[in-house]
Amino acid sequence: MENLRYIAIEGPIGVGKSSLAELISKEFNGRTLIEEVDANPFLPKFYSDIKKYALQTQLFFLLSRYQQQKDMFQPELFNTTVISDYLFAKDRIFAYLNLDENELALYEQVFRLLDVRIPKPDLVIYLQASTEVLQERIKRRNKDYESAIKDEYLEKLTEAYNRYFFYYTDTPLLVVNTTDIDFVNNSADFSSLIKEIRTMKGGAQHYIPSAQKR
Repeated sequence: MENLRYIAIEGPIGVGKSSLAELISKEFNGRTLIEEVDANPFLPKFYSDIKKYALQTQLFFLLSRYQQQKDMFQPELFNTTVISDYLFAKDRIFAYLNLDENELALYEQVFRLLDVRIPKPDLVIYLQASTEVLQERIKRRNKDYESAIKDEYLEKLTEAYNRYFFYYTDTPLLVVNTTDIDFVNNSADFSSLIKEIRTMKGGAQHYIPSAQKR
């Protein structure tokens, strides 16, 4: 694709969004927009008691993501390619997974006010991986609060992501299964993905990495 000014990378916890965003940013000589996950004071408690802390966690993320994107996309700053490790609209995936009916009604009111003010990406890259691989990568990065993440929650989250992107039509979409490849430590895997990004024609496309073809 030509004129890629804004690329968003998405996928479940531990799939490698931030690492890939940094690599693509260097390739395109752009800027990264990395979500400040650890700044959310409710997150450590959330994984221990999802029902109790879901609304606080969700609203904090929604408002901080909005402020971060608003600051990044000021006209005087938006003159180079931006690579984000999240898609603002995906916030609803977590909301619908974790909030009850009354909490969701409140959340939706706030979300709709903010979403219309955020620019849409030129391309969204959706990264997939098996639950086993996600858990392995989560353990590798060794964040204390993530040790409480259960396989059951990861499986539900992965299913929610798959549903969301199955119906996603807002922007061009590239779906990449990362279970058997390593963009960070294998330059051939990364080069192959970059070629796929540059030759995207629009619409939705599933990328089958060379490691899976062998």
